[in-house]
Amino acid sequence: MRLVSFNDVDGSRIGLVVNNKVIDLTSVNADAPRDIQQVIAKGELPALQEIAIEAVAANQLHHRPFHDLDFNMPIAAPGKILCLGLNYMEHVDEGIFEKQAFPTIFLRTIPSMVPHNKNIIRPLNSNSLDFEAELALVIGSRSRHLTSENALDSVAGYSCSNDGSVREYQRHTIQWTMGKNFDSTGSIGPIFVTSDELPEGAKGLKIECRLNDKTVQSSNTDMMMFPVVETLVYLTEGITLEPGDIVLMGTPSGVGHARKPPLWMQDGDVVEVEIENIGLLRNPIANEIAE
Repeated sequence: MRLVSFNDVDGSRIGLVVNNKVIDLTSVNADAPRDIQQVIAKGELPALQEIAIEAVAANQLHHRPFHDLDFNMPIAAPGKILCLGLNYMEHVDEGIFEKQAFPTIFLRTIPSMVPHNKNIIRPLNSNSLDFEAELALVIGSRSRHLTSENALDSVAGYSCSNDGSVREYQRHTIQWTMGKNFDSTGSIGPIFVTSDELPEGAKGLKIECRLNDKTVQSSNTDMMMFPVVETLVYLTEGITLEPGDIVLMGTPSGVGHARKPPLWMQDGDVVEVEIENIGLLRNPIANEIAE
């Protein structure tokens, strides 16, 4: 399934994406769930699939134009957003770091992320807001001590993300937390694709970032040094993953800080992240307004 979360007059609803149209599942079935994260946590994706089959058979009255919707993040309140740095070799080569023997893990907070079409905010305190196209995976079941044989069983699905980074603050110390967590500097969404719709571990997918319609990053998920399975096995050696947790799988080369001169996102820009067979995540850039 290809699902989105969007706002209506009575609150959040789930939509089924079919051929660039969105079928409002609540309009088809008044008892349809309205929160993708709760569906995952309750193990109700198969039940939602039944409603989706019903929805496809319904008439056109339940279709919504995709671009008219007010989107939420597909997972509204992840318990954890775990992120990989330095996961594409060409990206390592363009930076100041060396190849690592283990995945480089850091955390993002929920307030640092916004949905599709909402403004990413360029902060008052720095001009160094960078773009980072990333594959986002969503955990589907409580998981600890995963193995290479069962790691993918824990994945509910995937989405697109922009792990926007304030590079100046990221490099103030050896810890990246500050530069990765300015309010509203990253994004996730809009489409959540269940794992059965994609190759195992989301391998072989083209991933791109465009800034003002110019391609600035272009790679393939096959180029990850620590693929999905290896990453999940490593994470769960020490961290229990819960349904709705998100893991951002790192960015390819082409980021703004590595360019000469650097290419930072500015007020009025539009940034897009597109991943093959998943979708396109679009965000305008706006300057922070002093309060």
